[in-house]
Amino acid sequence: MAALRDLNIVTPRGDVPPLGRAEIAEFNTQVPEWRILEQEGIQHLQRVFTFKDFAQALAFTNKVGQLAEANDHHPAILTEWGRVTVTWWTHKVKGLHRNDFIMAAETDQLYG
Repeated sequence: MAALRDLNIVTPRGDVPPLGRAEIAEFNTQVPEWRILEQEGIQHLQRVFTFKDFAQALAFTNKVGQLAEANDHHPAILTEWGRVTVTWWTHKVKGLHRNDFIMAAETDQLYG
């Protein structure tokens, strides 16, 4: 499988189903600090990033926001003192798409 950082975001067309368990497991090996969770029957990819203070957390939030805008793929972001929770999923497929794992890898790189 290609490295997530080498893949491009693609807009899902038509009735694309969410990724299956095997695909999720394979992609998740490349972003092991992200956990898969289910909310209202929809799978999400989530990670909590920690920082020394609110200013650093806010700066990271802004970087993730810029990444999201550049790729037209937007996460849920919760910014708190010393931590930012980022949650990726694809509304159109009502679950996880390859794009979510690509964005997780790019988010990790921003944190790096």
